[in-house]
Amino acid sequence: MEITKKIIEKHGLKIEEYKNIKKLLNRDPNLLEIGIFSAMWNEHCSYKSSKIHLKKLPTKGKQVIQGPGENAGVIDIGDNDAIIFKIESHNHPSYIEPYQGAATGVGGILRDVFTMGARPIALLNSIHFGSPSHHKTKSLLNGVVSGIGGYGNCIGIPTVAGETKFNETYNENILVNAMAVGHAKKDKIFYSKAKGVNKSVVYVGSKTGRDGIHGASMASAEFNENSEEKKPTVQVGDPFTEKLLLEACLELMKDDSIIAIQDMGAAGLTSSSVEMVSKGALGIELDLEKVPCREENMTPYEMMLSESQERMLIILEDGKEEYARKIFEKWDLDFVVIGKTTNSKNLTLKFNNKIEGQIPIDALANKAPLYDRKWVRKKISKKKLDLRKIKKINIEDALIKILSSPNHSNKNWITEQFDQMVMGDTSQRSGSDAAIIRIHNKDKSIAVSVDSSADYCKSHPFTGGKQIVCENWRNLIAVGAKPLAITNCLNFGNPENQEIMGEFVECLEGIKEACEFLDYPVVSGNVSFYNGTNKKNIFPTPVIGGVGLISKSKKKINHKLKNENSYIILVGKTFGHLDQSCYLKENFSIIEGNPPDTNLQNEKNNGELVFKLIKLGLIRSAHDVSNGGLIVALSEMAMGSEYGLKIDKPKKLQNLIEYFFGEDQGRYILEINKDDLNKVEKLLKASNIYYEMIGFTQRKYFEIDGIMKTDINDLFKINNQWYNKY
Repeated sequence: MEITKKIIEKHGLKIEEYKNIKKLLNRDPNLLEIGIFSAMWNEHCSYKSSKIHLKKLPTKGKQVIQGPGENAGVIDIGDNDAIIFKIESHNHPSYIEPYQGAATGVGGILRDVFTMGARPIALLNSIHFGSPSHHKTKSLLNGVVSGIGGYGNCIGIPTVAGETKFNETYNENILVNAMAVGHAKKDKIFYSKAKGVNKSVVYVGSKTGRDGIHGASMASAEFNENSEEKKPTVQVGDPFTEKLLLEACLELMKDDSIIAIQDMGAAGLTSSSVEMVSKGALGIELDLEKVPCREENMTPYEMMLSESQERMLIILEDGKEEYARKIFEKWDLDFVVIGKTTNSKNLTLKFNNKIEGQIPIDALANKAPLYDRKWVRKKISKKKLDLRKIKKINIEDALIKILSSPNHSNKNWITEQFDQMVMGDTSQRSGSDAAIIRIHNKDKSIAVSVDSSADYCKSHPFTGGKQIVCENWRNLIAVGAKPLAITNCLNFGNPENQEIMGEFVECLEGIKEACEFLDYPVVSGNVSFYNGTNKKNIFPTPVIGGVGLISKSKKKINHKLKNENSYIILVGKTFGHLDQSCYLKENFSIIEGNPPDTNLQNEKNNGELVFKLIKLGLIRSAHDVSNGGLIVALSEMAMGSEYGLKIDKPKKLQNLIEYFFGEDQGRYILEINKDDLNKVEKLLKASNIYYEMIGFTQRKYFEIDGIMKTDINDLFKINNQWYNKY
């Protein structure tokens, strides 16, 4: 077939890239080879626009066993235990076909974790939708939530935490980011680097179909008005088969049969085979007529580019084929030797004894395009908001408007569709600052949380990137966990646009600075570009997934108030920053100005002291202060418990709106028993930590002296009404 300009463009390749392919091959490629280059050189697989910037992130630390570059990141939690985790996007597929897009996003991230030898113990998600009034939002929300729950519940992995947000920037391009966390023994971690020549290359799992062809390429391009036509590029998942595949792989991993293992995710058989042998500086030869197919007359092109789910590629030690075969056949899964490793350093594809394609591995991996795209810094707004020009609103009415809004309403409608307790090790479910999962049969736990802040990142990408790392760090601290490492999913628009590329670079700079200062390295992640439709790009939305360690499983700490007549302490200084605040967005539809500054020294000092207080058993409950400010955080503590609060009027800050709704960073609310107050104050003063005594707990009412008094049950009803009506 003649390779025309139309074919090149259909495969998502630039003309210059095609010319480069011809040089690397020293000839014209055929259609199969064009498809393979398209798969390996697209943004989703090659990171060609982001790689030079991603290299700047801190990825090392004494707790890090494996950083970026593998299927998932690995951290050490002591006692020969390791935690393996990663987050990835499935944005485009979920917009086109929400149920299957979200479901296969969950399936794909689970395979990234168990392919490294970990049993998955938790799932999290970060999902972003357009305006609730947009005609597509309700069906997309229903489909995505059902897909996440359907896959996770069926395979038997608890979905323990997440976030759901609405903003019109996602009207035509929703975000579905899935995170998986697994537990493994440190001495039984499996990698994807191939070793040795003439080793058997084995295909295991489901049969290959025509679903998902060009899925990775589709995820590396903007949508247009014809996005519905892309439905055939969305994969179809089967969680029951994935459960069988999980158990079969973990059983085989008990001995030393496996040299390398890789799931067939984006770009399917192409990426899994190329990635394994490129890491080992080897070649690979595949006999494609041996690939198990579920549809008739499938071509080599379709086999190599299919993204059918629940499949793995394994390189085995000599003589282990029959032993491994028996395991996979016991679990009723396909097991076929489809090729071998070679010393040719080529990808050689045979079909019915004829070579259909032959490409140097280096050309697909190390010689993929690498772009240093032009970018511009965001011009910082110097406009100061004049509160005097804003209509006055009662503090209680403003609070109710926030608590009843889509972004701040109780998300029980969503979380109740997820099985959070399956496996029996979830000790704290979604709804608090972080979820907590016990390490099975051990006296320790991990805490996990995901966070994002698109408005902050849009207004000032550097500050937004820095802030969201700190927000995630605080969420782990607030449940008594020592933050260890993060994974990130970086969702942005078109990188060929200088402003969008600038948002990406500056957000990354902020993430880097915060991670370095807090010793909170990045061990895995994903970049999702081209999130937009018809040149309208989404707001920059980096999502941070964090993991922390609770070394001794003790009485759990969460944000729910525990006693009557406890003291309430606010740690961290309040300046009253209202720009970009929920107060202005939800009450006046004002989105302007810069986000609150993040003082990393204060973040670290305040967080480490709160962590110490929790370890000493001096804290009854804790909550970080973030979106909505102090009054929203206090409301959340009261609504989640049997107790209310009586809060004093601030003595120093004149403007009550700024005090209660300002979103200044680095702050925590602590509930302290009367008997422990002197010890707590002594430690706060010794560490030179700014704090305020702001009130105490009481029965039934949330009260601010002389300003408002509301029954906490009424607040709870208000907070629960939006989803029930929607």
